[in-house]
Amino acid sequence: MSSSSSRSIERRIETLDTIAAVLPIDRRDELAELLTDQDIETLRHLVNEGMGENTLRALTSDLAYLQAWSLAATGASLPWPAPEALALKFVAHHLWQPEQRDIDPHHGMPAAIEQSLREQRLLRSSGPHAPDTVRRRLASWSTLTKWRGLTGVFSSPSLKSAIRLAVRATPRPRKRKSAKAVTGDVLAKLLATCDSDSLHDIRDRAMLMVAFASGGRRRSEIAGLRREQLTVEPPIAVEGGPPLPSLAIHLGRTKTSGAEHDAVVYLTGRPVDALNVWLAAAKIEGGSIFRKVDRWGNVSKRALEPSAVNHIVKQRAALAGMEPGEFSAHGLRSGYLTEAANRGVPLPEAMEQSRHRSVQQASSYYNHATRRTGRAARLVP
Repeated sequence: MSSSSSRSIERRIETLDTIAAVLPIDRRDELAELLTDQDIETLRHLVNEGMGENTLRALTSDLAYLQAWSLAATGASLPWPAPEALALKFVAHHLWQPEQRDIDPHHGMPAAIEQSLREQRLLRSSGPHAPDTVRRRLASWSTLTKWRGLTGVFSSPSLKSAIRLAVRATPRPRKRKSAKAVTGDVLAKLLATCDSDSLHDIRDRAMLMVAFASGGRRRSEIAGLRREQLTVEPPIAVEGGPPLPSLAIHLGRTKTSGAEHDAVVYLTGRPVDALNVWLAAAKIEGGSIFRKVDRWGNVSKRALEPSAVNHIVKQRAALAGMEPGEFSAHGLRSGYLTEAANRGVPLPEAMEQSRHRSVQQASSYYNHATRRTGRAARLVP
């Protein structure tokens, strides 16, 4: 590698470091070699524009994949703007028919390109890609093209037709993000495993209760939750009992809210108590709420990664004697709406807490609960 190339890579590493606080990157050095100077500048520009962290992570991941694929498929970096033929090649390499490959070994992604992407840890699954993944990467490609002030080919009739025909030819069953919803009874089993005074148990108990009770928050929202987002609210009066503690969580900009809209959800009762116990035990007065705890009980200053939230749900499911593969962090989100439906909570009220924007999506949980318990499912006594 020439000295000029080394300096260029070092410069890109330094630039990536400047946006790491907003855009956590585990493979910084590899990305610095893979992405171009203009790619890095585009990412920094998007950070300065205030684009959401999750969107930035997805764009960075997709850009890295597209660059690696282009280098393997054409021997050159991704061109801007991309010609239509290259976009069509991308579709052909990722949406293909396994039975056709048995007949024609050149069908789909060539073996050399596939091997290159696997060696770079950018390709793990075998077989054709999920249509949603291909659409998302093409959408990211289009977005990045627009941010460079260029006009892309991603709305061309031929590309749309190619995607539609390829998806139709390679049907894939739609998979739920979590095979089973974490409903109230399942949550109780998970919480029962958090029965000691260890910091791990205190943290996990608070995290599970907050994630569920706040409307089934996404794992990225839980991992990124900060002390400054909490506001103590007046206690809630309860007939025949003591007032219940109340907290407001200011989510700010979320996946389903605009840049100027501060989404707020509320916690009441036991989840507030559990959260306060964790904050006191971990001595957290500011910054990230849910943090790493090492084997000696030391609390890190760093927040949990979103993937850690998923790992904790699976770990607690295993400790509760359930199959961990059947549960994920998203099960807390689907479980909240399912539980709300089972308890007769009106859909609009539940959506205010879950912050679902789509009535159609949220109501599907209610429809399933109604069908499962309705008379139509009990014709045979």
